[in-house]
This record gives sequence, C-alpha cells and structure tokens, in this order.
Amino acid sequence: MDKQATSFSISDLAREFGITPRTIRFYEDQRLVAPKREGRTRVFSRRDRTRLKLALRGKRLGFSLAEIGYLINMYDSARDKKTQLTELLNGLAQRKAALVQQREDIEAVLQEINAVESQCRELLTARAAQDVAPSEQPQA
Repeated sequence: MDKQATSFSISDLAREFGITPRTIRFYEDQRLVAPKREGRTRVFSRRDRTRLKLALRGKRLGFSLAEIGYLINMYDSARDKKTQLTELLNGLAQRKAALVQQREDIEAVLQEINAVESQCRELLTARAAQDVAPSEQPQA
C-alpha cells in the first residue's frame, strides 16, 4: 500500500496494521476514526490512518479507550505539542507504575507457588518413605 496515498479503504488499513475490518469499524464506533462514505464504502483519510495508528499504539501500551480518545483528540487540537506530550508522559508514567506493580505482584505469587510446591514435594517424599518402611520390617 502507498503510505503517501490520500485515501485508504478499510481493507488497505486492515492489511497494513494486521487487524480485521471489524476492529476498524469498532474504532469508528468509538469515534476514534471518521471515514467518509462513498455509497456504502468507507474511505479513510491520512488523518484517519494516523489516528488508527495512534489508537493501536495506545492499546498496545495498555491505555483505555477513553485515554486513547483523549490523547488523540488532543493531538488534533493542539497548537502547541507541549501539552500533548506532557499528558502522554503522565499517562506513560502511570501505566509504567501499574506494570511495575503487576510485575512485583506476579513475582510474589510465583515465590509463593514455589514454596507450596516444595512443601508438597517434601510431604510426598516423607509419605513415600513411611509407606516403604513398614514393608521392610521382618514379619514375626
């Protein structure tokens, strides 16, 4: 697909971004993109393509649809990119802190699982030793 083109079909964008047309229609329903209509056909502009790219990036970074919409709309209206970049940095910092906390929580749970696994193995080993011991004793 020619990225310098002025308009794109839904299948062009789906192919470029590796998503389904249904996903693009979902973002349209969320008003993140607003294609023009030519009959029943959606025609996406470069602006729509950029907004879709930003929405997909926001999704990968873990932003909510509301946050993505806020940042994208700020992108459209910002005369001075400083406010947009500051807001993006704030959002990234919050997302990063949440992910670091999740990683710490996961590490704690994994340590607990390892401890319980060790206890279970020790109990099974002790039980197996008890089961073998009586049969080794001579019968009178």
